[in-house]
Amino acid sequence: MSTIIARNAEIERLERVFHSKKAEFLAIYGRRRIGKTYLIREYFKDKGLYFEITGTQNASMSEQLKKYQREFTKLFPEQIERPVIKDWDEALSRLVSEVERIATQQKVIIFLDELPWLATPRSGLLKEIDYYWNRHFSQISNVIFIICGSAAAWMIKNIVRNRDGLYGRLSEIIHLQPFNLNQIEEYLRYKNIILDRKQIIALYMVMGGVAKYYDFIPRGMSATQIIDKLFFSSNGALLTEFVDLYLSLFNHAENHIKVVKALANKRYGMLRSELIKKMNMSSGGNLSAIIEELEASSFILTFKKFGQKNKQKCIRLLDEYSYFYLEFVDAIKADILHGFDQQSWQKIQSTARWRAWSGYAFENICLKHIGNIKQALGLRGVSTTQSQWRYVSDNAKDKGTEIDLLIDRADNCINLCEIKFTDGEYVITKDYAHTLEQKRQIFKQKTNTKKTIFITMITPFGIKKNNHSLNIVDNEVKLDDLF
Repeated sequence: MSTIIARNAEIERLERVFHSKKAEFLAIYGRRRIGKTYLIREYFKDKGLYFEITGTQNASMSEQLKKYQREFTKLFPEQIERPVIKDWDEALSRLVSEVERIATQQKVIIFLDELPWLATPRSGLLKEIDYYWNRHFSQISNVIFIICGSAAAWMIKNIVRNRDGLYGRLSEIIHLQPFNLNQIEEYLRYKNIILDRKQIIALYMVMGGVAKYYDFIPRGMSATQIIDKLFFSSNGALLTEFVDLYLSLFNHAENHIKVVKALANKRYGMLRSELIKKMNMSSGGNLSAIIEELEASSFILTFKKFGQKNKQKCIRLLDEYSYFYLEFVDAIKADILHGFDQQSWQKIQSTARWRAWSGYAFENICLKHIGNIKQALGLRGVSTTQSQWRYVSDNAKDKGTEIDLLIDRADNCINLCEIKFTDGEYVITKDYAHTLEQKRQIFKQKTNTKKTIFITMITPFGIKKNNHSLNIVDNEVKLDDLF
C-alpha cells in the first residue's frame, strides 16, 4: 500500500517515468519541507537499484564527494578499494561504469537531492551532469536520473530555464507545491488526526500547506493547543524555523528577510518603488532578483491592481508561516526560548491584533484557492483574472474604499468579493448593506467599468439570511467550498 498521500497528480507523472522504455531525466523542486525527498524515496524505493546522494549546505566539494563515495561504495562494495574520488567527473564516470553492467530489465534510479548544495562554486557538477547524461546515461534505457532542490529560484535559473546546459535534456519537471486545504485534510486523516474544517483552517492560516509542519501535530489537541505547543513553548518545533527556512533557500537571505518583514507590515501589499524606498536601496536591481526568488518559492504574490495603467506590480506577502511568525512570535522568541513569556494563543485570539491578522490570513487562503472559489461561483469554464482594488480619496467629501478580491470575468461581469473571517454566520446589517452598495458604486464610478458587478461574500459559515442580505448579496462562498 502506498504511503504517499494527496499527491495523485505527481504519482501519475512518476508512473509515466517509471514505465518508460527509454532513459528519463526528471527535475523536482519546491520549498523546504513540502515532501520532495519523501515523494521520490517512497515511490522508487522498491522499484530497482536505488542510488541517492544528498547535498549538505555550506559543505565544500571535497566534503560532498566524501559523502558521495560513502553512498557509492555502500551500493557497489567492490568499489571500496578504489582511490578517493577527487572530482565530479570521476564520480559520475565510476557510476556510469557500474550502471552499464546492470541488466536492462532492472531500473536504475539515480537521485541527486539538494542539487543546489551539491553544486558548489567552481565544482563543475552541472557541466559534468550535462556531459554524462548526454554521452552516457541517456543511452541506457533503464536509467531514471533525478535532480532535486529546495532553492526553487536556483533550480529555475540553473536547470529549468538554463538554455546553455541542461535545458532541453529534462523529460519531466515537477514543481511540487504546498498542500491545499483538501490535501491537508486528507493528510491529517491518514495520520488519524480528526479535526473539523474550521480547526484545519485555523492551522492552515498559521502553517500553510507545508506537509512537514503537520507531522509535528499530536492527536487529541485543538488547533489552539497545537499552535501553543508548536510556537509558544520553549521547545516548540516551529519556534526557530523562520531563519533556518530562509537560510536554506536563499543566498544572502538577510535581504529576503528584510523584504518579507517590510511586506508583513503592509496588508494590501507594496509597489516595487515603495519597497526600494522602504529598504533604502539605491538601485532596484538587487530587489528584482529577491522578488523573483521569493515568488518562485511561493512566499509572495505579485499582481496588477484592477485598472492599473503603469507596469508596476503590487507585491503581497503570501506565506502563512512567515506572516504569523512576524506578527506574533518574532518579538518574543527569546523570552519564549528562556521560558519567560507566558503568552498563549488562547489569550491572543481575543485581541484586535488577532482579528486584523486573521482577516488577512483568511484572505491569503482565498487567494490560494481561487480555483475552488471559481467553481463555487459556476465559473469553471470562464476565463478570469484576479486582483485587488483600493481607492484613496484626496478630499473629505469623496469616500475611499477597499475591495478584498476582484474576479474580472471574460463574460463581461465582475465579482466584487468581500472576505470575512467569523465564528458563525455573518450578519449583513442595514449599515453594512449600505457600505457594500457604496463600494459597488465607487468602483463603477472610478474605473468607468460597464461590466455587471456582482456582490459576493466569502465567509466560513455563510451569511445569515435577512432582508439586507437578500437585497445586496448576489453570491456567497463558504468554508466547505475551499476544500
